[in-house]
Amino acid sequence: MAKVCEICGKKPVIGRNISHAHNVTARRFNPNLQTVRANIDGTARSVRVCTGCLKAGKVQKVNKTKKAKTV
Repeated sequence: MAKVCEICGKKPVIGRNISHAHNVTARRFNPNLQTVRANIDGTARSVRVCTGCLKAGKVQKVNKTKKAKTV
């Protein structure tokens, strides 16, 4: 599964680690993705969304409601 936000399209960025001895190695900065049940087009769907979109309110989460027990 690709590490891409389904709302904003944020994806990994390439960077470099530089040690004290100035040894340079490649690294990836991955987005902080969370799997969330969201309301999309009126249906509940599981989507991978970055935390920036969650905080901004771009995704409406689906509430899990428990059914009342009948006695």
